Formats: sequence, C-alpha cells, structure tokens
Amino acid sequence: MVAGARGGCVQAGAARRGLLALLLAVSAPLWLQAEELGDGCGHIVTYKDSGTMTSKNYPGTYPNHTICEKTITVPKGKRLILRLGDLDIESQTCASDYLLFTSSSDQYGPYCGSMTVPKELLLNTSEVTVRFESGSHISGRGFLLTYASSDHPDLITCLERANHYLKTEYSKFCPAGCRDIAGDISGNVVHGYRDTSLLCKAAIHAGVIADEVGGQIGVLLRRGMSRYEGILANGVLSRHGSLSDKRFLFTSNGCSRSLSLEPDRQIRASSSWEWINETGDQVRWSPGQARLQDQGPSWASGDRSKNHKREWLRIDLGEKKKITGIRTTGSTQSNFNFYVKSFVMNFRNNNSKWETYKGIVNNEEKVFQGNSNFRDPVRNNFIPPIVARYVRVIPQTWHQRIALKVELLGCQIAPSRTQGNDSLVWSKTSLNTVGSTNREDETILKPIPSEEMPKGLNVITIVTPLVLLVLLVAGVGIFVVLRKRKEILMDQLRLRKQTVGSRSNIPLPGISQLSLPSATIMKRR
Repeated sequence: MVAGARGGCVQAGAARRGLLALLLAVSAPLWLQAEELGDGCGHIVTYKDSGTMTSKNYPGTYPNHTICEKTITVPKGKRLILRLGDLDIESQTCASDYLLFTSSSDQYGPYCGSMTVPKELLLNTSEVTVRFESGSHISGRGFLLTYASSDHPDLITCLERANHYLKTEYSKFCPAGCRDIAGDISGNVVHGYRDTSLLCKAAIHAGVIADEVGGQIGVLLRRGMSRYEGILANGVLSRHGSLSDKRFLFTSNGCSRSLSLEPDRQIRASSSWEWINETGDQVRWSPGQARLQDQGPSWASGDRSKNHKREWLRIDLGEKKKITGIRTTGSTQSNFNFYVKSFVMNFRNNNSKWETYKGIVNNEEKVFQGNSNFRDPVRNNFIPPIVARYVRVIPQTWHQRIALKVELLGCQIAPSRTQGNDSLVWSKTSLNTVGSTNREDETILKPIPSEEMPKGLNVITIVTPLVLLVLLVAGVGIFVVLRKRKEILMDQLRLRKQTVGSRSNIPLPGISQLSLPSATIMKRR
C-alpha cells in the first residue's frame, strides 16, 4: 500500500511538472514579446534633414519578437528620400517579420524575404513612420536605412564603397550617423584611401564631414598604392591596407595645413614634471617640448592624480586664425607609457573670456577621443572650425600621467572675408565658425581688425581715393565748360550791340529788358 501510494504521488508530481512546462512553453513567445516590445530598433542617428537607422544587433541577427517603430521627418515643404542599404528578413510571407513605411496618405511595403525591394523611395511627404516587426526566426540581419530631404538627390547609404563607382570624380551626399556602422576603411586623408573603403565612414575619418550632421563629399579616384597606412581619427580607426588598383581622395578647401608654433613664446602649461634621473641630472618635461614635430619627450604635467582635471596646455597663435583640427601624441618615449585618452578644447580672443568648444547637435561640451598609446598620433577635426588666437587643451582622462605633443591644423583668415561668408553645408547660419555672441566676446564674430589680418593690400584703401579723384576731375571739367559757354554768350551780345548801334540811335535794351522769346533765342545761340 505504501509503495503504491508513493508511486501515485510520484506520478501526480510528474504530471504537474509536465503541465507547468507545457504552459511555460506555450506562453514563452508572449512573455518574450511583452518584454522586448519596442526594443527592435538599433543604431539611430537623426539630424535636421538626414539620418541613419538600423534594426537591433545589425549586421548580426535581429532578435525574436520585437517591434521597432520610429517616425522620421525632414523640413516641411521637402520630400523625403529613403534608401535601403540592406534588407535581410527571414520571413517569406511578411506575416510576422516585415519592414513597413506609412505616411498620412500612403503605405510602402510590407517588405521581407526574397521579394524585390526598391533601393530608393521618393515620397510625396516630409514625414513617414518606419515599422519593423519580428516573430520567431533563425537568421536575418534585419535592415539598414538612410534618409534625407529632396535637397539631396545624390544621397548614398553608409554601405557604399568607392569601388561601386566608375567615374574619376564625383560628388555624393552622406547622411548623418555613418561612423559606427560596421565596415572597414584603409588609408588616411593625406595619401588617400583604398577603394574598398566605405565612402562616408572615410569622409568622417578625413574630417570632411561630421558624423552628427553628414554632408556633401567630393571624391577623386586615383591610381592605387602598394600599402595604406592606418590611423585613428575622429573616432574612426582606419586599418593598414595592402595593394589595390585604385584609391580615392577627398576634395578639400585647403585649410588643413600645420600652424607653426614657437615653443618658447607660444606654448604655456599649468605645470611641468621634473625629476632626477639615475645620473643625478634634472629632467624637465616642459611645455616647450609639446610640438609634435620635435624629437624627444613631450610635455608632461606635474600632477599625476587621476582626479585632477585642472591641468592645461595653452597655445598662442599670435593672431586670430581658423583652426580646423588637432593632432596629438603621448610621451613618444617607450619607457614612459604616458598619454591623454580624452580632452576638451577651450578658446578665446583678445579681451574675451575662455569659451568651451561644444557639439553641433546637443550644444554641450564636446569631449574628443585622444590617444590609446604613447606613440601613435591621433587626429581630431573641428567641425565647425574654431576662429581664435588662443586655444587650450584640457585633458579629461589619461594613462599614468598627462603627457602631450600637439599640432594644430588650419589656415590664415583671408583679409576681405568675414566668418559669415564661409558657410558650411548643413546650415545657412553661423555654424561655419565657433564663437560667442556674448558682449565680452563679440570680437569673435565681428570683422577681423587690421592688425590681426595677414599683411596685404586693402581694396577699400585703394578704391576710395580713386573714386574721389575721378569726381574731382569731372567737377573741374564741368566748371570749365560752363564758363566757356558764358564767355561765348557775352561775346555774341557785344557783337549784336555794336551792329544794332551802327544802324540806329536807339539804344539796345539790356538783357533783362528783352522779351522772353528773344532771350530764349539768344541763349540758344
């Protein structure tokens, strides 16, 4: 009896556990869907008139039972251009896995499986809702989408490579948000990029456009090289590349030359590190050693505390210049593994306060990615550029000790130009240069005083005296002509008086006594 009872209990317990497992199995998709609802969106970067959007985990497999829904817009009055760079959805029926675009009046899709999907959609609206839904599946990358307004019909996706085009010179529009899309680039801005590199990602690396806003790029196709050198720039790591038939470069405005620095006069620092070496000599890592092109150790701060963020390196350019980028290294000494991992930038002009360089979109202090070792240079570009005389590099994080070598990139400011004439592609406002509109710093936005300009001829100084001289000569000429006419008229009057007097004793009336018609006739003579 006891054994039978125990057997019945065991069977009942097993039945209950089986029923519980069955219920969990049936309800699992619903539970997963409830937990992951709305979590199917991946990388999303949007700006005023362009952006990039992917499914979650792209280019890996998108998750089960998720929904991604996002409304994207461009300025009113513009049409919306959508370009699908990639679409890989497992479902063939679009019943549970699909991509759909919906506007107030139209619907595009759903798209899935192996169906033919248009690479580009030109919508009759400035707003559309993107909906991506997934059910149970095994594989599939999901989607990558870029968009822009109808102002940019030459829009490309973040996945376009230079070897997709045959022309030796062309222009394309890159959307915002291509920096973090998976894909390699090889090369650098000086020597060019391997033609297998992603175009928009390379443009960000080169400092041609900012990832936050995108922009127009000009591409030149050239003969390839045997080897491509990689470098970290603007948060993008280019890799070393091997021989290729073709390479490409970007057209440039020419404002990326090295700005010369005098170490003794132009570079100052908050502190310097001094120590005694094994031979008893004092070694000083002074700010004068902070020029990147100089051999030997760099500048290093006197404080190595990781919580100390008051150290700075200040550079005086001698006059206001346009600064488009900065290159940095660490100590450059293998036995001193010091380098700055991140930093912010301050700038100012004469009689103005220090200003912090801020991001384009969020208007917050921008933190630049620095070095990852003591040796290799890293480049960061300022988009929009800084226009200032003084700049200050302020380290935020570092390895062991703050150590820096720097090189500023940029150009002189043309004498006859103001900042407002140098607009950039993403804005018609003053985003072309960085400056403050505060009263104490209004010199940043006003025309450059002559003593801060490069020496050269001033057009206004030459033209103004010439105009005055022409007016003076013209005035003298008119005066001479009028006086000559008066003398001729008086000679005619005297001649007529003598002629009339010889014929009659009646005196000739004066000019004031003549009738109006007679006076008119005489004046005409």
